[in-house]
Amino acid sequence: MILLDTHIRVTWILLGRDALKPNIASAIEEADRVVVSALSSFDVILSVKGRKLDLPLSTDEWIKEALAPSAIECLPVTCSIAQRSVNLTDIHRDPADRMIIATTLEYNAHLASCDTAFPNYPELSGYLLMG
Repeated sequence: MILLDTHIRVTWILLGRDALKPNIASAIEEADRVVVSALSSFDVILSVKGRKLDLPLSTDEWIKEALAPSAIECLPVTCSIAQRSVNLTDIHRDPADRMIIATTLEYNAHLASCDTAFPNYPELSGYLLMG
């Protein structure tokens, strides 16, 4: 299973395989399951609202279209994930990123990301695929 962080998810859906580093694109294509955290949708909607991201459709349509047709599953945020996110090493304080990391660990998934802070998390050792 591979979990896509928000940036990788948006890039893959909007720009396609060629916009990703080859190792990330291959990992996504070869994965038995491709998943995202529910917090990734929060990130996307917040970025659109703050005018940091433009989508070719409304956020309501994006949420529907970015999952089913692309075969991406959305994993819920659970109490266990919330607790795990708070107990991560204090590298940075972005709660959405911390929840995405905690979701990765909770589901024993590989995390596809290009976030330069993620390699600093010792908890992600062996789980992180940098793109």
